[in-house]
Amino acid sequence: MLIENLKLFLLIVEKRGLAAAGREVGLSPATVTERLAALEAHYGARLLTRTTRSISLTDEGRELVTGARRILAETEETEARIKLGVEKISGTIHMSAPSDLGRTQLAPLLDQFMAEHPEIAIDLTLSDGIIDLVGQGIDLALRFGELSDSTMKSRKLGTNRRIFCAAPDYLKRNGTPMHPDDLGHHNCLIMRFGANTDQGWAFVIDGQMNTQRVFGNRIANDGGLIRKWCLGGHGIARKSEWDIRADLAKGDLVEVLESFSPEPNALQVVYPAGAVQPRRVRTLMDFLVARLA
Repeated sequence: MLIENLKLFLLIVEKRGLAAAGREVGLSPATVTERLAALEAHYGARLLTRTTRSISLTDEGRELVTGARRILAETEETEARIKLGVEKISGTIHMSAPSDLGRTQLAPLLDQFMAEHPEIAIDLTLSDGIIDLVGQGIDLALRFGELSDSTMKSRKLGTNRRIFCAAPDYLKRNGTPMHPDDLGHHNCLIMRFGANTDQGWAFVIDGQMNTQRVFGNRIANDGGLIRKWCLGGHGIARKSEWDIRADLAKGDLVEVLESFSPEPNALQVVYPAGAVQPRRVRTLMDFLVARLA
């Protein structure tokens, strides 16, 4: 019963509420409350602070999130080895990735991986915002940029250049910018990350990093939509090389301001530092490193 209560506790944290967790597994609010109380009694500590509108983890609760994931990962791996043998892997892998990268690069690779391992299920979250891996129960995530969160670990998949690009038709109608200052006369397609809009585009000018503030009439929190607008000739976008590599090769998009582009950053697979990764997660990470590096 302890294992089942640990699973329920992690679901409460992931769904951010007792009622939502209960609905997910078909339990009444009273039953969820009783099982949480039993878990708190077992550990002799309060795990959650509850109000009428929200829940938050206590220090002991945060410690148990890490410990519970480790216990459940080891339990699942042992069970899979007994049932399927040492060569097979099974279970669900929860992961996230930027929207455009997930659709164009990751999804075909996941198809290959699942064909090789038919007992695996994938729960994929596509988002251009920062996902709370621990809070949402994500095993691993693909992310651009350097790792800044000390609670995470990472494995490098490759480098990524941010490219300023536009459709040939847009440039024919509006001219090609020759200097970052020229962007003041162009319609820029702008990403939004949460409440923040990405209007400060970085350039290297005379050997120094500079930020140019850009403006435009189209803003979205989805990289795939920004790419679609760019392909449609609606403006200039700043996109990751991984997302538009095929568009550049076909001539559907054209790079501009290349001589002012900053140095490449990283494409990484990121995962919680304190968690013991099940063999299925480690196997997928090895697969992605081999295919994308």
